[in-house]
Amino acid sequence: MSELVLRSDEGGIATLTLNRPDKRNALNLALWGELEAHVDAIAAAGEAIGVVVLRAAGPVFCAGNDLRERGAKAPRRFYQASIVTKLADLPQPVIVAVQGGCYTGGLELALAGDIIVACESARFADTHGKFGLVPAWGMSQRLPRRVGQWKAREMSFTGLPVDGREAARIGLANRCVADGDLEATVRGLAEAIAAQSRHSVFAYKRLYREQADLSLAAGLAHEVFASAGVAPDFAERVAKQF
Repeated sequence: MSELVLRSDEGGIATLTLNRPDKRNALNLALWGELEAHVDAIAAAGEAIGVVVLRAAGPVFCAGNDLRERGAKAPRRFYQASIVTKLADLPQPVIVAVQGGCYTGGLELALAGDIIVACESARFADTHGKFGLVPAWGMSQRLPRRVGQWKAREMSFTGLPVDGREAARIGLANRCVADGDLEATVRGLAEAIAAQSRHSVFAYKRLYREQADLSLAAGLAHEVFASAGVAPDFAERVAKQF
């Protein structure tokens, strides 16, 4: 690999770093290939990895699709969309750390995360309309589920950016922090998740995903009947509290 996506592991936390800062981390096919390989490896690792952090090198999270490759043949149909879905479907929670621009394809990638932490310099925008494009990587589905139908329409119709503070206010980001606090904040969240029972956290993520579009009654029934049950280390964890 040419290391367009770096991976480092520590304490049950796998950190993936988009590493094309000279191109504002634009998403070319080579980067997508490396990202997919890492996501597949993390999925295969199971409970050895408790949480994933997706971040980016340089001042910009991601400028979006690399338009210089527009028309280039991908390895398979729906290539990029399938990788975004793989990221979203990881059993591990995914935290996305956003600084600077997070535009269009970059926003679609970020929306695959469970928790988005933005710093004050962050700028989120859906610029499909600027280039005469329509979404194919999940924007029309994941953005309104995150911010609501009407705010999503505003962002997509206008292409205007939303800053980090506004992103937190509307629920696009879970929180906004000072630029200098982004790394420490994300690390703290990742460590808190990694300290929890993998069994519980993975089960929670599955339940949240499966129940997202169910009615309350159906969701309550699903929670009971699709339960993963008590973790194998339940007794050991309880004993540590006394």
